[in-house]
Amino acid sequence: MSVFRRTALAAVLTVAAAALSTAVPPAAPAAAGLPTAAVALGDSFISGEGAGSYSPVVDVNGVSQGFPGWDAPNSNAYFCHRSPNASLFQADLPGITDRFNLACSGGQPYDIAGASVNRAKGRSVASQLDQLRAVARTHDIDLVLVGLGSNNSSFTFGSVAEKCANRFIADAWTGWWEFWAYLGGPVPQEPCTDADLATSAQLSAATAETTAAVRQLLATLDQIDADGQHRVVFQDYTNPLPFDLASNYWEEDGREDDRDKFRDLGAERYAAGCPIHRASLAPGHRFSTGLGTLVRSVRDSLAGEFPADDLVYLNVQRAFDGARLCEQPTSPSGALATPIRLMDGPSGSFVTSLSGKDKIDIQRIANTCVSYFQTCQESWHPNVAGHKALGRCLTGAAVTASRAVACVRAADGTITVG
Repeated sequence: MSVFRRTALAAVLTVAAAALSTAVPPAAPAAAGLPTAAVALGDSFISGEGAGSYSPVVDVNGVSQGFPGWDAPNSNAYFCHRSPNASLFQADLPGITDRFNLACSGGQPYDIAGASVNRAKGRSVASQLDQLRAVARTHDIDLVLVGLGSNNSSFTFGSVAEKCANRFIADAWTGWWEFWAYLGGPVPQEPCTDADLATSAQLSAATAETTAAVRQLLATLDQIDADGQHRVVFQDYTNPLPFDLASNYWEEDGREDDRDKFRDLGAERYAAGCPIHRASLAPGHRFSTGLGTLVRSVRDSLAGEFPADDLVYLNVQRAFDGARLCEQPTSPSGALATPIRLMDGPSGSFVTSLSGKDKIDIQRIANTCVSYFQTCQESWHPNVAGHKALGRCLTGAAVTASRAVACVRAADGTITVG
């Protein structure tokens, strides 16, 4: 039995011994001398997007890619944005010797077994399973954190966020008789609906796609793990926006967001990090709940196929309660997510205020995000503090005897997992 497994079990001695023996199957003999490892696989919420200080990433050709400049192709491996501040590195994981972040911002189910570079808009990295096999040659893998499902063949988190934010900005700066054009074409001005984010058919397809990818992951782990014992934590997603905005963001200069043109209000919400219609918030939370259902379904389906595997569902949908963008009147200060921030060209300087800018300025700035997505891809992701909170969630999931746990933030900032 690995050092991590023994230490993790000791951390939950308050759980009845019989229940614990049911939750964690007996370990096979470990390969002598191998250090233990925790590994992160999946997409941006796992890679550390938004947490900064990004590490160089080895591309599909074996070349380590550091920051290539803001005008480099978005397919560059560096833009996987693997951060040393990601939740994997923030968690307390007793017994773990080394940690490996193999996740990639924008990662999709395809990228688990296939090289991301081989799909549309993929990054130039090897498959995550190939990267995992390399870790297994030198380490005994004891913990795997998986965050997968928000990007798939049907929809992506980035496109959903871009769609709803652009609609708000278009509505704020143009009249009903005008149209908002950017490089992707005209943009509607009405709030997002459930169908704009993901239909039930799309969520069903995404669930099947994610299940197939994680099935390959579990089969591979069972083949390559030194002692055959590892916990796999399936983390879902938390919404960066509240159920409603703090009241000081409802109206500005006598105009709410159901009026024609509301530039002052648009600038105020952008500065606070939440350029969004209030009417888009409820569909957004239903979308987040749908992603949680997707992840839970994947875990439960595969638990039936791999009954000997140690699979835990980690629900983090309430991990940012009270600290979402524009939930408090001082946003983005104190929030656990990054505000939407754009550049005026690939300059490296973020635009923090849209006050006084006309619609031509706004269109130009918005087009930068379309042409150089890396300039805005951190938007609406956990920041350093957010990843630290998610690290506490992972700490609890790593030692629990339950098959499903929820991570909840209290009003005083306390994080509990249970």
